[in-house]
Formats: sequence, C-alpha cells, structure tokens
Amino acid sequence: MPNYGAILTAVLATAHSIQGFYLPGVNPHSFKEGDPIKLKVNKLTSIHDEYPIEYYRLPFCHPDNGVKMDNENLGEFLSGDRIENSPYRIEMKKDMFCEQVCISHLGRVEAKGVSPSKVVRAIRKEYHNNWIVDNLPSASKTEDDKKSYTKYFHGFPVGFIASDDKKAYVNNHVNIELEYHEVDGEEPGTKEYRIVRFTVEPFSIAHDYNAVSADDDDGEADASKAKAANAKKATIKNPIPSCDYKKTDRKHTNYYMVAKGGPGPQPASGKVLFTYDVKWTENKEVSWASRWDIYLNMDDGIPNKVHWLSISNSLVIVFVLTSMIAAILVRNLRRDYDRYARVSTDEEKSEDQEEFGWKLVHADVFRPPAYPMMLAVCIGSGVQLLFMGCFTLTFAMMGFLSPARRGSLIMALLVLYVLMGGVGGYAMARIYKTFKGKSWQKATVATAFGFPTIAFCIFLVMNLLAVSKQSSDAVPFTRMIILLLLWFGVSTPLVFFGAYFGFKIDAIEFPVNTSNIPRQIPDQPWFMGSFFTAAIGGVMPFGACFLELFFIMSSLWMDQYYYVFGFLFLTFLILLLTCAEITVLFNYFQICGEDYRWWWRSFTTGGSTALYVFAYSFHYFKQLESNSPATYVLYFGYMALISFGLYLVTGTVGFFSSLWFNKKIFSSIKID
Repeated sequence: MPNYGAILTAVLATAHSIQGFYLPGVNPHSFKEGDPIKLKVNKLTSIHDEYPIEYYRLPFCHPDNGVKMDNENLGEFLSGDRIENSPYRIEMKKDMFCEQVCISHLGRVEAKGVSPSKVVRAIRKEYHNNWIVDNLPSASKTEDDKKSYTKYFHGFPVGFIASDDKKAYVNNHVNIELEYHEVDGEEPGTKEYRIVRFTVEPFSIAHDYNAVSADDDDGEADASKAKAANAKKATIKNPIPSCDYKKTDRKHTNYYMVAKGGPGPQPASGKVLFTYDVKWTENKEVSWASRWDIYLNMDDGIPNKVHWLSISNSLVIVFVLTSMIAAILVRNLRRDYDRYARVSTDEEKSEDQEEFGWKLVHADVFRPPAYPMMLAVCIGSGVQLLFMGCFTLTFAMMGFLSPARRGSLIMALLVLYVLMGGVGGYAMARIYKTFKGKSWQKATVATAFGFPTIAFCIFLVMNLLAVSKQSSDAVPFTRMIILLLLWFGVSTPLVFFGAYFGFKIDAIEFPVNTSNIPRQIPDQPWFMGSFFTAAIGGVMPFGACFLELFFIMSSLWMDQYYYVFGFLFLTFLILLLTCAEITVLFNYFQICGEDYRWWWRSFTTGGSTALYVFAYSFHYFKQLESNSPATYVLYFGYMALISFGLYLVTGTVGFFSSLWFNKKIFSSIKID
C-alpha cells in the first residue's frame, strides 16, 4: 500500500522549493567590463488607477535616436506591457556621478483654479516607473533620517506630494544601484559579470542651472542634439557634492546631500534637469540562477508559512468533508443495498410495505434534462477550461512560466485554451448524444462560439475603455486580428473536429433503462431547493481556497509577483475534490427524496463556488483605493468573466462526479 503521507510531503516540498527553480530555456547574459548595459522602460502603474499609461506619454527624456518598441509577444500586449528604450547610458562596472540626461518641460505651474499637468496628475495618482535592466525589474529604495528600506514590486514613484504645501514634486534624479556576480569568461583567464540586483533610489533635486544649449525635450527626438554620449546639457550653479564636477573624489548622491543644505525638491512644472548616478557593487552571495528569488518572495512580504497555512486549512476542510461523506454515504448506502437485496418475508408482503428511497427512481434517474443542448455546451466549455487550467498549472509548476518571461502566462492560457478546443467539442458531443440530442450542428457552433464570444465582447468593451483612457492596456488592432485568427482559425476547427469524433462514438451507456412516462416527483423540503443547495454547496470549496485566492487577486490587481505555483496546483486539486464531494453528497440526498432532476442541480451545486469568488471580489475591491467609473467597469467586468469561467469548471466537475456516482450505485442493485 503506498505511503500517501510521504507522497504528500514530497509534493509539498516541491511546492516550497519550486520558487528557486529558475527559468528552463533562459540563458544567462554575461558582460565584460565596459560593455554597454541597456536600461529599458515599461508602463507606468498605480494602485489608485487600474489603467497603466505608457512611459513616454509623460514628458520624460527621450533617447537621442528616438523611441523604439522592444520586441514583445502577444501576452505582453494583452497584459499592458510596453517595453521601450531609454536615454540612460550604463556601462558594466563603471560608476557614474550626476550624469545629465536632458532638460524637459513638465508643463504649467501648479496653482488653484488651473488644470494640473499630466505629470502632476500622475504624481497625485501615485504612478510608479517600472524600469528593466537585463530583464530584471527595478526595485525601489527609500531612505530617511533613520534607515533605508527596499521593496521589490510596484517600481519607484514618479514623484511625491509634499506634506507641508500639498504640491507635487517630481523625482528628477535617480541612483541606479546594480549588483553583479563574477564568473569565468569564455576565454581562459578572463572574467565576466552577471547582473543579480537592480535597485533605483529616487530623489527630487531642484537643480539651479544654466542650459548649455536648447535641450528642451518636449517629446520629439532630435539626434543632431547629441554630439557626444556624455554631452553636458547644463551647468549647475550650486551643485550638491555628487554633482560637483570639479571634485575628483565624488560620492554618490544620498539622503543627507539632498535633505541637508540641498537646493530643495523639484516642483513638477517648468523646465527640469534630469540626472542620474550609477553605482556598481559586487555580490558574491547571489548567483544569476537565484536573482529572482527576492522578487518572487516579495521581500518576505508574504512568508511561505502563510501558504503552508493555506494548504493546511484546505487539507482540514477536505478531511472533514471526506469524513462526513464517508460517514453518511457508506453507512446509508450499505443499509440501502441490504434492504434492496433482501428477499421480503411473507409477513412483509402481507402488510404490502412499499419500497422507498433512491431505487424508486431507477427508471427516471437518467432521463435527459431540460435544455439538454445548453447543458452539453456548458459541459464542453467547462472541460475545455479545465484542461487549459490543468496544463497551465503543470507548466507553471515546472518553472516554464515565470515573471522573467513577461506575458508567458497569458500566452500559455490563450494557446492552451485554443488547443483544448478539440477536447471541449468531444465532451460536448458525448454528453449531447447521451441526451439524445439531434441538433448537433447548433450544439457544436454554440460550443465554438459561446464562451469565446462572451469573453471577446467583454475584452472588446475593456479595450475601448482603455483606448479612451489612453492607457497602455489598449491592444492594437493588429493584435486583435491575431486573437480572431486564433479563435476562428484554430479553436473553432478543433471544436468541430472533436465534436465529429464525439458524435461518431456510441452514447454513454447506463445500467438501467428509462421509462417512457416520467415519474411524479413528490414535494421536496425547503432545504433541498436549488437555491439552498447552491448556497451551501459553495461554502466549503470556497473555504478551501480563499487564502490562496487573496494572493492571486493581489497578483492580478496589485502588480505583485506570484510564483508559488506548487501551492496553487495543490489548492486547485483540493478545490476540485471538495466540489466533487459536496456535489455527490447533495446528489444522494436529492435522489433519496425521489427527485431525479439531478443533471442541472449537480452542475449548479458544483459551480456555486464561483458565486462566492465573485462576492469576495466586492470585498477585495476596497483595497484598490480607486473610485473612477472606468476602474469599476474594468475590475468587475473581468472578475465576472473569471467567475463565470470558474463556474463552468467547477460545475463540470460536479456534473461528472454525480454522473459517476449514480452509475455506480444503480449498477450495484438488482432491478425487477
């Protein structure tokens, strides 16, 4: 007999250690001393507005040779990433002090009765920069009188609101701190270096300067302005020590230089000089393979013990539910089997005792339900989504989908959903043929276009809102064409292909025959109504996954990293198991009450977990700190779509669990 405890321990250990496993198929990039390092910029994000904006929508410094989009996959476009080049020049192991980028005009002066500029609005909404160096996102470092601390998500702020005058100030200087790990070079005796940390410490410094030349960067690139890579844009009159070019022993910008005797913060208006420092530090402890660990652990913001607590909570619920089902079903079914198999005595026959229980509905229990096509289409869509989710979690747990592969998770979901069209079509055809359905063309078309049409319509509405908000979430028309080609060119043919084979195979055989005349269903107690069973049926599955659901929601809506897919995979399995068990339990109660209309009931009972997930989204929305109508539409529109997809998945699991259970028990009794 296998040791299930040892197996579970091994799986959980894998779930714990999978975070450190790094990116199969991604090769490390080594640099030689003096090699140029590209700094790329991504979208600006805010916890107060779910619509990100493109970096160069604000009047930041442009590269001398113009803004160029980085090669992006479809998943990056769908997630709103817009990775572009930047004017910041970095060289491996070369420290830089107060390098000048450009002089840019940020807009009108902030005053009462005057419409604020784009930069001021972005600062007041707490938008953050998201920079990238060697595929590492920027961490944000903050320093004050007492200490400094670093956080590894959300990037670093565009600016801040002063506590005294309540005006916006822009962070026009950054310390770019890079840590490297030394490795042996390709040639014997040489050394190369790999970047293992990337931190940005922003400052606001009101440089008092005289412009050397007209360098007002208003968003139009002019390559003729850049005569040298390190050309000075201005002469700073009263520089802080790090910007004093006359000194030979300069130190990097720090809090005391800026706060103690400095020129003060830079208002987010008028002409502003942008500068930066580059600081290189060797890190012998962190290797390239583990450089993402600090991001995935979110700076220990969510300890692993919380995920262990979530798994423990889920396992307790499963144990309680399984014990309850074993106590109820095993005892009652054994009693039912003994009663149905026992030969009645003469005394019992003379008293004309009537049979009772689920055996009485043997001629009706497999009678096709109302709206058989709709149920078959829902089952087909649910199977397609279920297989998509299982394969995606498997690949993610193996380490193939990670934050370093931007857009890979969305791409995996999209491609796997398209490829699972054949499985969905096959499942729909088998169920619809079992229901003796004749309109197989309509059923197949409904499966191919049902759920995808709902998803695409919601996506189209959200995309129009993103366009109106000038957000980077807006997907270009060419990428929309790719989505349609995947839908009509791959998914739809696969659905028809799977449905063809499903209809060619014989219908599912049942252990008992169905009568021509339906049996009258007796009145049912109130607690066996559809609403009550759905409300109760979703509680325990939701309770088994709600802790992990919080982390998933934070990843979706708060731009936090989520990479503990081992825990998520186990939670997903526990969710499906609890849905199956609770649905089987209510199904048994229903047929014991001589109500054979279990087809739809099993689907709605299993799917009711999604209703709790959607209700929980209302509670979670309070953490987003956003009250704009567009954010309401974006959030609840996508949460409704996610909940509907989960409803189809868990409903499908409940349906097949009840079908298996009913076939088992009715094949175990003798029908006269």
